[in-house]
Amino acid sequence: MLTLKLGKLKDLILQKAFRYSEKPPFKLTSGAESPFYFDLKTVTLDPEGAFLVGEIIFDIIKDWPATAIGGLTLGADPIAAAVMHSAWRAGHRINHFIVRKESKKHGTAAWIEGNVKPGDKVVVVDDVVTTGGSTIKAIERARLFGLDVIGVVVLLDREEFDGIQNVIEELGAENVTAIVKRSDIMERYRRNNQ
Repeated sequence: MLTLKLGKLKDLILQKAFRYSEKPPFKLTSGAESPFYFDLKTVTLDPEGAFLVGEIIFDIIKDWPATAIGGLTLGADPIAAAVMHSAWRAGHRINHFIVRKESKKHGTAAWIEGNVKPGDKVVVVDDVVTTGGSTIKAIERARLFGLDVIGVVVLLDREEFDGIQNVIEELGAENVTAIVKRSDIMERYRRNNQ
């Protein structure tokens, strides 16, 4: 069943989120240019995409001792929400937390939003990893808040700039999973465009 869901997710990413050009017209967050571009919000904010993402990631983390899942807003938000709902349907409680890009300017001046407290074991998620910068920022902010980051799950590894390796080094553990790799999507793209 998981293999079927993963295949459907890859098809959705190819159909809705993937852009490719031999000329590198796409400027990335890091400032680099690339012939590949992934807008995964078109998948994570789609009903079928959100369902698939939630089910697949929950299947990966269901035996981890995590009480919450989240990451840097905006890319992580729909992913964490989807996992929270999948967990709930399966009889598990996994709260969703959000790491702000900047602290609140009023009230508690918090970086972290949600039903989490220092000491909670959490999973950090992200939509796309290139250099790993936004994922690492989420890990750092979660740790500063006192959360125990026990793993990272990313929806897509661009397989560039050592992003996943950078995240593994920051986390200090091998508990880092990429659901889909750029090469998976390129293989489908080439097969469809022969």
